[in-house]
Amino acid sequence: MANEQISLPYFVGVLVFAGLVIRYLFFSGTSAQSTTRSPEAFLRSREAAVERIQQMFPQTDRRSILWDLQRNGGNIQGTTERILSGRLETPPVTFQPPPPPGQSASAQGAPATRPVDKQPTQPDLITRYNLKDKIDAEAKGSDDGKSKGWSSNREERQASLQRRRDEMILAARRKMQAKIAAEASGAAQ
Repeated sequence: MANEQISLPYFVGVLVFAGLVIRYLFFSGTSAQSTTRSPEAFLRSREAAVERIQQMFPQTDRRSILWDLQRNGGNIQGTTERILSGRLETPPVTFQPPPPPGQSASAQGAPATRPVDKQPTQPDLITRYNLKDKIDAEAKGSDDGKSKGWSSNREERQASLQRRRDEMILAARRKMQAKIAAEASGAAQ
C-alpha cells in the first residue's frame, strides 16, 4: 500500500477503453440510425420534407424540390435558401421521382381503365387444362366413369388426380354458370 503507482500499460489500456466507450455512446448513435433506417422511413421523411417546403412555396415544382433535396442530402434549410435566392436548379429529364403517396392510387388506377380487348396474361382453366372436349362430352351426356380408389401404380394415381382436378374445375364452372343464370333471371324480373 505504500507504493500505489499505476503501470503505464494499465493506464494506456484504461484510456483506450474509456475512449471507445465515449465514442460508442456519443458518436455512433447518429450513424447507426441512418444505416439501420428502413427505406420506407426514408421515403416518409423525404415526403414530409417536400410537403413542408411546398407549404412554404406552393409555386415550386415537387420534382425540383425532390431533386434539390436529393442533391443536398435532405437539407430542408439549404433547399429553402436556394428557392428564396432563385437558385433552385431544374432537374434533368432522367430524374423521375416516385409519385406522391396520395396520387399513387390514382396513377395506378389509370392503367386499369384501358380497353379490355387485350388477351389476359393467363388463360382460363378450361383452356389451360384442355377441358373443352370434356365440356362437349358433358353436354352430350356421356360420362367416362368414376375412379375405383387409390391405386399402387403411379401413372394411374396421376391420371386419377388429374381426372378429379378436371371434375372440380367443371363443377365450379357449372356452379358459376348457374349463378350467372340466376342473377340474369333475377335482373330480368
